[in-house]
Amino acid sequence: MSYRAPVAVALDAPDLETAARWADLVTPYVSTVKIGLELYLRYGPEAVTSIRGASGVQVFLDLKLHDIPATVAGAARAVARLRPGILTVHAAAGPAAIRAAVQAAPDTQIAAVTVLTSLGDDDLAAIGMAGPTRDAVRRLAVLSVAAGATGLVCSPREVAVLRAEVGPDITLITPGIRAAGSDAQDQARVSTPEEALGAGADLLVIGRPITGAPDPGAAAAAVGTSLRRLLAASG
Repeated sequence: MSYRAPVAVALDAPDLETAARWADLVTPYVSTVKIGLELYLRYGPEAVTSIRGASGVQVFLDLKLHDIPATVAGAARAVARLRPGILTVHAAAGPAAIRAAVQAAPDTQIAAVTVLTSLGDDDLAAIGMAGPTRDAVRRLAVLSVAAGATGLVCSPREVAVLRAEVGPDITLITPGIRAAGSDAQDQARVSTPEEALGAGADLLVIGRPITGAPDPGAAAAAVGTSLRRLLAASG
């Protein structure tokens, strides 16, 4: 099999047909496709089965479950039959909720979302969470790993700190990836793909820089080529 970059393309499309088309274009070049809340709520399990298709690409089901433990367990159990590679739970739901998801979906990697990449220090203060952001991310990461999460979602700016904190065996997933000089849009804490991978990220979430390109397949291929060169140089 040809090289597939450690990238999860966020298929934030208005309809399933568009999302499936994007998936077909990018899956030769990336390891993972990400299905978010909007697409899943609109199409349900069909979103996963249609987008996975025959490619066998890993599906990252980014539902960010955040509820009492019994409800999180029920939701995780319900989607586990779709065989997602990764399922997200908000770390702020607490250790019992994370543990419930891990137990309910034993064949799916549970990734805990620390602090959304759209939030900065002022936002944390406004919602009453002790900051600064880096400290909040670290606290939530430690809590999540202790509860059984084997993946963490954090911004690229916290990757190096978390890698030192949780060690090499936890998968660090980083949204907020933008090409150098591009618009950060609604993200507050961003980085380039090369910077994030160099800091120790395992899986880069990239959406609009790929799906908004005139040719999403070519854009995914270009990112893959750049990351392959970086990995070759560092190896």
